Amino acid sequence: MTALRQHAITGTHWGFRNGTTSSSEEEVFNQNVFTDDVAKELMPTESFDQFKAALKAGEAISPDVADAVAAAMLEWALGKGATHYTHWFQPLTGRTAEKHDSFYEPKDGKALAKFRGKELIQAEPDASSFPNGGLRSTFEARGYTAWDPTSPAFILENPNGATLCIPTAFTSWTGDALDTKIPVLRSMRALSDAALRAVRLFGDDESQAVFTTAGAEQEYFLIPEHYFYERPDLVTTGRTLFGAKPPKGQELDDHYFGSIPERVLAFMMEFENELAKLGVPIKTRHNEVAPAQYEVAPMFESSNLSCDHQQLIMQTIQNTARNYGLVALLHEKPFAGINGSGKHNNWSMGTDTGTNLLNPGDTPHDNLQFLFFCTAILAAVKKHQGLLRATVASAGNDHRLGANEAPPAIISVYLSDQLQDVYDQIENGTATTSKEGSILDLGSPVLPDLPADAGDRNRTSPFAFTGNRFEFRALGSNQSISDPNTVLNTITAEALNELCEKLEAGIAEGKSLEDALAPILTETYKANKDIIFNGDGYSEEWHAEAASRGLLDLKTTPVALKQWLDEQTVATFEKYGVLSEGELESRYEVYIEQYVIKTNIEAETTYDLAKTSLLPAAVRYINELKTGAPSLAGDVEELVEKFSAAIKELAIANLDENHPTEIAAEADYMCDVVLGKMLAVREIGDELERVVPDYLWPLPKYREILFVK
Repeated sequence: MTALRQHAITGTHWGFRNGTTSSSEEEVFNQNVFTDDVAKELMPTESFDQFKAALKAGEAISPDVADAVAAAMLEWALGKGATHYTHWFQPLTGRTAEKHDSFYEPKDGKALAKFRGKELIQAEPDASSFPNGGLRSTFEARGYTAWDPTSPAFILENPNGATLCIPTAFTSWTGDALDTKIPVLRSMRALSDAALRAVRLFGDDESQAVFTTAGAEQEYFLIPEHYFYERPDLVTTGRTLFGAKPPKGQELDDHYFGSIPERVLAFMMEFENELAKLGVPIKTRHNEVAPAQYEVAPMFESSNLSCDHQQLIMQTIQNTARNYGLVALLHEKPFAGINGSGKHNNWSMGTDTGTNLLNPGDTPHDNLQFLFFCTAILAAVKKHQGLLRATVASAGNDHRLGANEAPPAIISVYLSDQLQDVYDQIENGTATTSKEGSILDLGSPVLPDLPADAGDRNRTSPFAFTGNRFEFRALGSNQSISDPNTVLNTITAEALNELCEKLEAGIAEGKSLEDALAPILTETYKANKDIIFNGDGYSEEWHAEAASRGLLDLKTTPVALKQWLDEQTVATFEKYGVLSEGELESRYEVYIEQYVIKTNIEAETTYDLAKTSLLPAAVRYINELKTGAPSLAGDVEELVEKFSAAIKELAIANLDENHPTEIAAEADYMCDVVLGKMLAVREIGDELERVVPDYLWPLPKYREILFVK
């Protein structure tokens, strides 16, 4: 038996962790969250009331109230076993960051726990090594974290203790945003102002705020831990840089929504239990299309909280998997030829009085407020289609977009049959009817009649209306959802204000709301209907049609990221105070540099793995053939010669002196030249995998990695 087969057998065994999730979710939900109930119990009544009033009004917390909150947090955290606290923030790395400080200070030979309002409100992590895109010189290190009271503090547990985590924003000494939270909060304010302006026109005088909500479905792979560590490419880059297609992949569709393997289900139960403690409401879990691929979906929350929770979801998936001898892969395309992983960002908006502004109701044709908001979104997506594409651009996502598991790089909107019919009527005059759902008779008396929606879904659409929200389906599984939600909020605020201005002008002329609104809906729809596509986004015909419509097809990250610098992007983001021109430029610089660095790491890993592992294995096989079956050695020798030549070409292409010095040009070079050389090495390496015997091939193969449960 080969070592790989032995590992495969070993990998099927795991120790069941009895009692890990014995408590009900009702008992553990928010167990490790500093909720309003906890704060109310531990704070003086007057301080708590002032705290909540400031949050509702969107005002700063006074120092006295901050001291009261800090004292309550300290008492609560110590009761949870915490010894340290951290300002938990989200720099432009795509992940979270922490610097832990102890609660305890020495006094009179003893340790005394202290935590004051000033420590709650502000901290100073070293900002010099976080990406800033040229906003500051590397020798200028000062940066601040600022408490975000709208996202509750929480406890992260460890077998040896616990830490109080305080969600914070991260800014430079000069006041520039160095994180993803600040833009989200700014964009939510901009959208709330614009949406309130709109609902006032439709007679809503009660609502005081409009909140955008988000809920991102998370896809991921789980593979046996020992296979992960036997794949240097997975360890270093998160994806396999070599790997031949197995005899069986996902062709039979037998994994999709199939019964969840016992070990995986046990992991999911513990994972969901840990998230419940952190107040992250998980709704759905299931097998995804690819073997070893799974999905988890949270419930919708305020955009800011959802962005924070999405980071906790990714972190908790990876941490919990290790308890079961598994490793969670969040890369967008960890296995070539197998579906990759993404996120579906469900986005909507609602008033603080409970109205979902994207709920069309049963008769959307006469829901004027909904049609107003929906039309504004169409205009926003059409105008800023390139920027939306830029928010999902990354080295990993380039491998996934446009494949069978992800929408194309062309941004378009799917409206559903019902809404499309309403807009067709609007284009031709006035909408007077709405398509109704039907009843499905399944032909057996023991089966219930099923109500069918008035419109189907389109899985190939990047931006689809799905009943009471829009689903942005192009996000990569590894990314923060902050940028997409920041952009959606900002561009929608702009479009709402533009339509409000027109509607207010019509009403000022003495027209009724209905008479003033009708031509605005018609004209806006006609001007932006090219963004709507209800067909097959994977078809070649759509690419040609999209080009004829003038839609952007930004296939690669270096091309797409330039949209952050577009004049209309700068104008919109500066107008609404979400990101300055300098902050936009810095983000472009950070993201384009990350593309270059990640691609370069992949290129160097490809070279190293091919040169030091795969090539020697193939040469050894040639030597064995020459001894035992010399007539068979020729074909393998020819393949090895091609492999060696391809490795040399990759090495030359990735020499530092061959790289352009300007970062945008270097990104283009990595995309257009180096990636092609990597692929050439991989193609021959994968061919060798089918030739070299198992006992010589140094890497676990897809058939082991994906199918050992």
